[in-house]
Amino acid sequence: MASGPRFLLHRRTVLAAMMGGAAASLLGCGKDSTVPRPPPGPPPEGVHIPDVQSGEDVFGYVRRIKGAFDETLYKQVLGAANAFKEGDALVGVAAADEASRENARRLLENTRLVDLDSHPVRQDRLHALLLETEDRVAAATAEGWTLGRLKQFLLESDEAAIKALMPGLGSDVIGCVVKLMSDEELIAVARKVFNPLPGSNLGARGYLGARIQPNSPTDNVDDIRWQVFDGFSYAVGDVVLGCNPVSSTPESVGAIESALHELVVTFGLQDVMPHCVLAHIDVQAEVERLQPGTTGIWFQSIAGSDTANGTFDISVEKMLGYADGRSGKYGLYFETGQGADFTNGHAHGYDMVLHESRKYGFARALTQRVARAQESAGRAAAPWVHLNDVAGFIGPEVFRTREQLVRCCLEDIVMGKLHGLMIGLDVCSTLHMDVSLDDLDWCLERIMPANPAYLMGLPTKNDPMLGYLTTGFQDHVRLRERFGYKVEDRMWAFFQRLGVIDAAGRPTEHFGDPVWVYLQYLRAKGDMRPEEDIRAEGAQRLAEIRARGVPMARGHGANPWDLEPALEAELRRVYADAKKSLFAELTPAFINAMPEAVRLVTKSKDRTEYILHPETGEQLDAVSLDALRSLRARHGGRYDVQLLVSDGLNALALTDEGQLLPYLQALRSALTSAGYSVAPEHLLLTSGRVRAGYRVGEALYGGLGDAKKHRAIIHVIGERPGTGHHTFSAYITAPTAAVWSRAGQVDHNITRVVSGIALTAYAPALAAPETVRLLQQLAPVGP
Repeated sequence: MASGPRFLLHRRTVLAAMMGGAAASLLGCGKDSTVPRPPPGPPPEGVHIPDVQSGEDVFGYVRRIKGAFDETLYKQVLGAANAFKEGDALVGVAAADEASRENARRLLENTRLVDLDSHPVRQDRLHALLLETEDRVAAATAEGWTLGRLKQFLLESDEAAIKALMPGLGSDVIGCVVKLMSDEELIAVARKVFNPLPGSNLGARGYLGARIQPNSPTDNVDDIRWQVFDGFSYAVGDVVLGCNPVSSTPESVGAIESALHELVVTFGLQDVMPHCVLAHIDVQAEVERLQPGTTGIWFQSIAGSDTANGTFDISVEKMLGYADGRSGKYGLYFETGQGADFTNGHAHGYDMVLHESRKYGFARALTQRVARAQESAGRAAAPWVHLNDVAGFIGPEVFRTREQLVRCCLEDIVMGKLHGLMIGLDVCSTLHMDVSLDDLDWCLERIMPANPAYLMGLPTKNDPMLGYLTTGFQDHVRLRERFGYKVEDRMWAFFQRLGVIDAAGRPTEHFGDPVWVYLQYLRAKGDMRPEEDIRAEGAQRLAEIRARGVPMARGHGANPWDLEPALEAELRRVYADAKKSLFAELTPAFINAMPEAVRLVTKSKDRTEYILHPETGEQLDAVSLDALRSLRARHGGRYDVQLLVSDGLNALALTDEGQLLPYLQALRSALTSAGYSVAPEHLLLTSGRVRAGYRVGEALYGGLGDAKKHRAIIHVIGERPGTGHHTFSAYITAPTAAVWSRAGQVDHNITRVVSGIALTAYAPALAAPETVRLLQQLAPVGP
């Protein structure tokens, strides 16, 4: 799941775009987005396709209904062919009923590939790049084919025949053909096509790899290093050591890069597996400039249109430039996820599957450029580039059920493989989805026959920083046993040398013991102290990490793939607390204790609507807007900073004693000392989302005199629960009054965030000055 311009997908912005929780994480620094977001309200009723004529294709149907080609209806028919997901309903392209869905699929089956290619769902610079990188010779072999014919070809042909055609398939075509397949058919195609990384078994048939995701709520390098030890103790971790940073400053990212680099070098794995810190690619480049040789594979979240990529502060040209420079062994690592585009206001009227397919086309194009760079450097033409599909990170506005999660993963595996990519999965759920801990196991059982290249790997299913559920180390052990999947050969040999598995591949007495791995690590560094001294030191380090709220697995239950019982109980306690936190509300006592409080509410009618329809929490109701107009009149433009407090997805983060008020007091003091003029009131918003803060800023600052003067909203909001900590974030937005004056102009791309703030995570006393430091970068005070 990635920091830098990643949004609570914050995934991952995963990813909303993909954003890991971040103390001082840059959400974006590119141009302001001018794409309007859809108005709040219930999902549209759906697309009705009551009947189709024999042999009719999509274009014939659209002309019959509209009298000529109509882009809106065209996109609706394409979307109606999808299996139902809430995200498509919000965009207005989901089928109204099963009959309409089947009719849409009949129309698609009769549609020629060449006609789809000549009617792209989006024409922009990315689309032009996709056209440039399609192989016209390969495409000629399917000249005149319909999507129905292509589907049959994929189901009936062997891997060699499919791979010969793949370079000629456009992203819209690939996105449409998966719509025609059942889950079983998607699995059948996925089991045929594999795109392993060069010189390895990663992504090969019968192999299931792992990205160890050693996230820390405070970027503590000990937390990070020990989670790697933990994974290695279960013989897990062969694709990448990929950490989501809390802070995206080059200094903090550089410290993690150095720690991971030192670890792989110490174990002699630098030519076997890369490391990565999932900051924005600009930050990784800066770290490499400051600390040459310490970065591994470079990461970036990517999107399916120019405007959505702008949310990540990237462009086609920027990414091509980076790809051209990746001439070493390790190239690029991408993350994507269905729903990230529309949740950031970049739906452009078409469905999530097609958005996702275009992302894979972008990744394919960048892979070709990395291949050229490596060929020029004398390396093999097959570059070390892979993609992680983060399915489930955003929340119930994208899809709610376990069945939809499985469908999404199967679609994405096939689309990724048909684009020639080595594709892994983050099979995950947020705590506000209807997908439980046990449901994730159910999903994995149905997805794994498709043989994705890899999954995430954490000490438990719960990420201690991002606050979501994914796959733990024990899941890998169970899936290897259940499906017969293997670990990359060179890493398997390493795990045998490490002593956690024996020559026959069975767990040894050291299996699941990170302290043993720590001992081997220190021995490799030349530490020859007595074993009992190092073990005692390791046990103390392990206890300290657990005390910081980072779960660490050790040992196992009745089977090697069972979580140790006490840790299993703690995982379920955190899960239950997260569910409670989601529906917690601000108490009367808390409201009364808030100094100078001005009450505001959004258009969410209740907590359930707020969770299921986030857009209702992004708009203020009429009474609240009137209150802001009155406040604006009283202020008369005297203040340049306004503090706003929202319950967000966890009111307990605000109401827990000793968390919020000390932070606000320290923040006010630091702001005043820095020369800012802070409004005396605290705006207290119920059922507020991050974007509600932008609407508050528009109401307070839009049209104020001195259009060039920066005006700031510091939006303190309860974070999504699930980390085991009750944390809140501070979103800092400080454009000029001229920008605030343009409705919808202010968005995540010009906002910075300090997150993970809690007494048990990023201490409020430290977070307050960090908030001011980031504000000073956005809006310096001075003559």
